[in-house]
Amino acid sequence: MDLIEDLESLKFEHGIQEQDYSWLYLQGRFRGLMVKACAHATFFCKLLHKLRASLPEKLTNLGESLDNSAAADELRVGIIGGGHLGKQLALTLLQLVPLPARNLRISTRRPETLGEFQKLGIQCFYHNTKLVEWANVVFLCCLPAQLSHICVKIQPSLKEVCIVYSFVAAIPIARLKLLLNHTNILRPQYQCVADFVNFWGTNKDVTAALQDPAILQATCPYSSAGGIVLNIKWLEGVFYAFLNICTAKGLPQTQVMQLLNELFLSVHAEDCAEGRANCPKFQLQDFVSRLYVKRLPHKRFLPRFDLTAVQLSETPFSQHLSANTALQDHLTYLYCDSFGISLSKQHSTVDSMDSTSP
Repeated sequence: MDLIEDLESLKFEHGIQEQDYSWLYLQGRFRGLMVKACAHATFFCKLLHKLRASLPEKLTNLGESLDNSAAADELRVGIIGGGHLGKQLALTLLQLVPLPARNLRISTRRPETLGEFQKLGIQCFYHNTKLVEWANVVFLCCLPAQLSHICVKIQPSLKEVCIVYSFVAAIPIARLKLLLNHTNILRPQYQCVADFVNFWGTNKDVTAALQDPAILQATCPYSSAGGIVLNIKWLEGVFYAFLNICTAKGLPQTQVMQLLNELFLSVHAEDCAEGRANCPKFQLQDFVSRLYVKRLPHKRFLPRFDLTAVQLSETPFSQHLSANTALQDHLTYLYCDSFGISLSKQHSTVDSMDSTSP
């Protein structure tokens, strides 16, 4: 329920000069960007949780620090920054992954302002180094001006297998790689196009917004609905991040491909019901060069990939992903299914989009 729906004097627009009304679309754009960012982070964590649960043994051989609050194979997520984005992200991960409160921690300069989260069982403190030593995934939700200082502090404590997921749009991924001396970084890039349509809602929290089927479908990685598009290189980075995890675990490449197919191609379109043999299936050459495949023994491990390079340049997976519409459809089905929404065939066609960097 919107408590200020009929109270005009309390609305954001009240008091704005008529000549400035044209700028109000920026409020909707900000809202849309936040909804999409939280949705994609949630999708990533959902898949990562499933991957860790599917690995044959507990991940104790990855050098991960343990404590009494989380088992070795459980996903542990840290958030640096307790502002509006950090709070919305925490609530979304808690409710939609769903992530147990014991497996989520927030580091912020003002932990005393996060009483509502502490009541939920989330540890809130100001110790960025302690956070990255504990987490498998660290979300950067800080201001650009704070990032350099944060990177200096956490760089010595970052484990090679820890994934840093940055929402700091003003800092390019190449710069972030230098600041952290780390290559296991994901950074989604969004572009706002001219035909922006504000249907993202105003006063709902992000978790509530993502329960609206229309809004959720607009957040699909290939959707341009609402005028905000995701650079699909982020999705490539997700795939290679998962390959790195499997390699760190010590899985041979044949087992890695099997696991990848089970994880990403488990949800099928209606027309796949009778002909699963025609569904896309990942092969090793989709991710590494054919020459490398020829030189790779059957049980050999895959190399460790630089995620920053994956998101900045063409990879063997780039062409495969952009040209294979059946694969795009399957990933769209998987995305919606992970949030509890089933697409009918007439809604399965993905929107075309420019996959170059904004």
